[in-house]
Amino acid sequence: MKKVLFATSLLFLLSVSTNAQEYTTAAGIRLGPNSPAIAPGFTIKHFLDERHALEGIVGINNGIGVCALYEWHFPVGQVPQLQWFAGAGAYAAYRYKTAYLGGAGIVGLDYKLADIPLNISVDWKPELNIIESVGFEASGVGFSARFTF
Repeated sequence: MKKVLFATSLLFLLSVSTNAQEYTTAAGIRLGPNSPAIAPGFTIKHFLDERHALEGIVGINNGIGVCALYEWHFPVGQVPQLQWFAGAGAYAAYRYKTAYLGGAGIVGLDYKLADIPLNISVDWKPELNIIESVGFEASGVGFSARFTF
């Protein structure tokens, strides 16, 4: 009886952890507004475990911006491929001979398509600029499409 209970518990835990995250690494493009650090560009996301991920974004807009984020992912309802996420990080950008540096947050939805190696996400990524001048940028709504592997 103990063996049956152990095996059932193990299968349950494996099924829960398998549904929490459907890919390990994904790379692609991110579309968004044209501010110094939130510019459209490229994105890569890598899961450290089933709930925690690192995301790097390189924005290109008459200069270059780099953003690094640590994210927490949570399942949404009964859709195993859909997760909501939140995170924080920092960015640096250079545009028109001006350097920018600041903090960034992110909140969004992440969906892994079931039959093809594609992940899509929509997010809001506000930023608090500290260097060139102090300012808050709230227009950071973006859409990402990534190839998963």
